[in-house]
Amino acid sequence: MEHRKVRGNGIDIHVAIQGPSDGPIVLLLHGFPTLWYSWRHQIPGLAALGYRAVAPDLRGYGDSDAPPEISSYTCFHIVGDLIAVITALTEEKVFVVGHDWGALIAWYLCLFRPDKVKALVNLSVPFSFRPTNPTVKPLDGLRKFYGEDFYMCRFQEVGEIEAEISEVGIERVVRRILTYRMPRPLILPKDKSFWGSKDETIPLPSWLREEDVAYYVRKFEEKGFTGGVNFYRNFDRNNEMLGPWVGCKIQVPTKFVIGDQDLVYYMPGVKEYIHGPNFKEDVPLLEEPVVMEGVAHFINQEKPQEILRLIVDFIFKF
Repeated sequence: MEHRKVRGNGIDIHVAIQGPSDGPIVLLLHGFPTLWYSWRHQIPGLAALGYRAVAPDLRGYGDSDAPPEISSYTCFHIVGDLIAVITALTEEKVFVVGHDWGALIAWYLCLFRPDKVKALVNLSVPFSFRPTNPTVKPLDGLRKFYGEDFYMCRFQEVGEIEAEISEVGIERVVRRILTYRMPRPLILPKDKSFWGSKDETIPLPSWLREEDVAYYVRKFEEKGFTGGVNFYRNFDRNNEMLGPWVGCKIQVPTKFVIGDQDLVYYMPGVKEYIHGPNFKEDVPLLEEPVVMEGVAHFINQEKPQEILRLIVDFIFKF
């Protein structure tokens, strides 16, 4: 596996690459709080099949640059980074696979630059965060439904949430979030009870090894969580700027996969959106969504071979 930096869109972007230089590119986009490393199982599998797997650390994460301004983490900045990566590596269209925030950014990439995408496989986050009335503030709706302690709302507390993470400790935060598999919203009370006692051991599931946790911890100790949290701090700003795309459809062949224990599946209206007519209306080239039984949010790490097979079976058609 090769690790390199791509200079583009004003920053240095770290990418992990494996596979033949002339192979079709599969761009793998991670979410919060993970890194390129969340695709560690799919990268060699794709490479072995002749694809060129390219997994960046999104801006603010890992070995990519982390601009200090919150306003530097809008969907336009991040999609701009991806266009820089694609342009540096190929003149052809690429396959895109996204998870969590990576999935949301992948939707926007396909919305803004469908000329760059051959086909899309998205995990966990449907297109329910599509552009809507620019005067609507999505965070107000989340506060109304879940309260101020909902994690996306708590993440708006600039400085405070960083101080809480520092007090709790990077390793406990990584372990607690990656092992969370309740099919309900993630609530972060200000009493810090979500994180548990520092004396409490957080056992790892079979799909997550101590060396995996160690890698995440090392990188977040170097970079901190602020960059990743800043993605959430642009929810309202993104929607305000997405006015020109209200009503636009995703015109890219798409496969969508989610676990039936994923907390996103239980957010208001998400099940109805996935299984009702609106998802297909918004994404006309969408294949039938796949709901994996007994699988939670970190689906590409929890079921690595199954996800690899779903990706390959879909993109092989193109």
